[in-house]
Amino acid sequence: MSVPTEVTLELDDIQRGVLSPRPTPYAATYLAFRVDDRAQGRELMRRLSAVVTSAADPPSPLGDTWVSAAVTCRGLEALGVPRASLDTFAWEFRQGMAARATALRDVGESSPDTWEAPLGTPDVHVVITAVAPDPLRLEAAVEHARPAYDRLPGVTAIWRQDCYALPTETEHFGYRDGVSHPAVEGSGIPGSNQLEVPLKGGEFVLGYPDEIGGVQTPQPTVLGRNGSYAVFRKLHQKVAEFRRYLRDNSTGPLDEELIAAKIMGRWRSGAPLALAPENDAPELGADPHRRNTFLYERDDPAGFVTPGGCHIRRANPRDSSVAGEVRLHRMIRRGAVYGPALPDGAMEDDGADRGLMFAFIGAHLGRQFEFVQSEWMNDGVFFGAGNVKDPVTGSHEGDAGHTIPRRPLRRRLAPLPRFVVTRGGEYCFLPSLSALRWLGDRRD
Repeated sequence: MSVPTEVTLELDDIQRGVLSPRPTPYAATYLAFRVDDRAQGRELMRRLSAVVTSAADPPSPLGDTWVSAAVTCRGLEALGVPRASLDTFAWEFRQGMAARATALRDVGESSPDTWEAPLGTPDVHVVITAVAPDPLRLEAAVEHARPAYDRLPGVTAIWRQDCYALPTETEHFGYRDGVSHPAVEGSGIPGSNQLEVPLKGGEFVLGYPDEIGGVQTPQPTVLGRNGSYAVFRKLHQKVAEFRRYLRDNSTGPLDEELIAAKIMGRWRSGAPLALAPENDAPELGADPHRRNTFLYERDDPAGFVTPGGCHIRRANPRDSSVAGEVRLHRMIRRGAVYGPALPDGAMEDDGADRGLMFAFIGAHLGRQFEFVQSEWMNDGVFFGAGNVKDPVTGSHEGDAGHTIPRRPLRRRLAPLPRFVVTRGGEYCFLPSLSALRWLGDRRD
C-alpha cells in the first residue's frame, strides 16, 4: 500500500494573511472600499497584486508585516466576473453574511438592522487589511498600500477600523488571545498543538485536497485556485457586564478568577485548565510551545477539569467524544482588539465602543465557520448538553446559566446575559496573487 504524500502548497501565489499567525504584539487596520467604476476597480486589483504579501515572501524590513486583499461577492460582480463563475463559489459567500444572520444567531441586538454602516450592505466590495507588530510599522504598511487605491475616483473608501494590542496583550475581557493555530500540511508553519496531526491544505486553501479528499475550486481555475474564504466580524464586548457577572457569581477574588477560567477553559494568563487545573500558571500561559499542547478525552472526558461547555472546548473539542468529526470543522481564527480598555476595576460601562475584530480563514464557510457558530457556539447537543450556548460569545437571552462539573455536586451559575454583540461583518474571498492579476487584466 502506498503512503499518501504531502501536497506542497504554492506559497508564492497564496496571500500571507491566509496561513500566517498574526504577530504578537500587533497592530492592524481594516479598510473597506466601494467600486463604482469597473475599469478602475480592475486597476485596483492590478495594483494590489504588486502590494499584497505572499506566503513565500521573506520577512520585510518592517518585520512580521503584511498586506492582504479580500473581495465580497458584490465586489466580484462590480469587477465584472461573469455569473457562471460566481455560481461556482460557496453559496454562503454568494448570499453574504447579513442574509445568513438567522443561521449565525445574529438576532436581537446582533441583527443586521443594527449593524454599523456600511457593514452588511451591498456597498462593501473590497477589504484591504494591513498587519504589523506595532503602530509605527502598521502606518508604514498602510502607506505602502496607499498607491494601490489612491487617485482612483471610481473606488471610494467607505469604512476603516484600527486595531491595537492592549498593553496587557489580552482582549477586553482580560484573556490572553491568539494562543491557538492549527498546523496546515504544506504550509511550513508549525501548529500550536504538537499533539495535533496537520490538517490537509484543502481545508484552508482552495484547489487542494481536503480532509475527505474533495477539492473546492471556484472557476475559472486561475481565479479560484490558491484562494481562501475570509469572514470578518466586528464584535462589541460588554466588558462591565462581564465583570459584574463574575463578581456576582463568585465568593471572592480567587473564586472570581476560577469562574473566569471555567467559562473560558483557560486562566486569563493563557494557561489552560487542562495543564493548570488548580491555580493559574502565568509562565505556562506565556509559553507558546506548551500552553496549547493538550487533549481532553484522554485526560478529562467528563469535563471535571475543562468543562465541556466552556469556550475553548466548544471552539475546538480536540479529541473529545462529540457528534461529528472535529477535524472537518477546524478553523484558522484571528482576533484583533479595537477600542480603549475599560479601566481596571470599573464595573459600569463608560460608553466607549470596544471589542474584537474577528477573522476566520478557511475553504468551507458552511462546515467550518457557520457550523461552529451555530452548532458549537450556540447549541450543546453535540456534546450532550441540550441547547445551552457558549458562556462567552453565545447569543444568550438571560434564560440559562453555565454549569461547572465537579464532585460531589455540579456548580450552576446564574442565567447568562449576552456579553458579545455583532456590530457587522462580511463574507469575503481572498484571491491568489495570480487571481488579482487576472482580475486586473480583464477587458470584457
